[in-house]
Amino acid sequence: MSWVKGTAIVTGAGRGFGKAIATRLAREGYAVALTARTESQITGVASEIAATGGRALAVAGDVTDRAGVAHVVEEAERSLGPITLLINNAGVPGPFGPLWSIDPDAWWASQAVHIRAPILFLRSVLPGMTQRRAGRVIIVSAKASRLVAPNLSAYCVGKIAQTRIVEQVAAEARDYGVAAFAIDPGFVYTELAAQTASSPDAQRWLPAMVARVQDKSADPNAAADLASCAQRCVDLASGRYDRLSGRYFEMSDDLEQVLGALPRV
Repeated sequence: MSWVKGTAIVTGAGRGFGKAIATRLAREGYAVALTARTESQITGVASEIAATGGRALAVAGDVTDRAGVAHVVEEAERSLGPITLLINNAGVPGPFGPLWSIDPDAWWASQAVHIRAPILFLRSVLPGMTQRRAGRVIIVSAKASRLVAPNLSAYCVGKIAQTRIVEQVAAEARDYGVAAFAIDPGFVYTELAAQTASSPDAQRWLPAMVARVQDKSADPNAAADLASCAQRCVDLASGRYDRLSGRYFEMSDDLEQVLGALPRV
């Protein structure tokens, strides 16, 4: 691919939604830096992208580690160019259970992935974006960001925080040409979902959710749903919807309708 639309970083890019988003961005012309803890997964995705003519770089690391995040961003910019798009997709589902029963350390480790990780990446990429007065951020949140779900406090609190982080970025960076969005990616049986379904704590405390996840395991529309999420990221990255910066969207939301409802400027 001889032309490059920009450079994107995608976290949690080795599987599921992250892989779908990264491969779609590459097809759209982005050079894509893939990061996750499992090097073999992101290396495989990078090879798939390269096989179709795209540009991709796999940099394994812990998204909650400050030095590791700095390394990912530095390697991405050195090899692919200035970061123009950040897709924060990495996530964890648990721990599960009422607050008085869960391990506080496990609960806090979940927030490191949900909250600390995007803050570390934003701290690394926003200085360049604001200086160039161009950039976009998409955080993959969830419907849990607007729900109170008993026995799912770690996930709900983390996702609520992510949507507020997006609002903060939008408010602080709007005058510097940077837009930020939060999205629910949809419901697909990914490895993360499989981990939830197999968790004894989830089975005990969230049996209805586990049953719903298991029902999705043979969903024939899974590939299409992953593609829809990737398309949503492409749309938000295009710049067409920058006036909607700071908002959270679910897959059922019609971006054109929301945009059209804004006051004329």
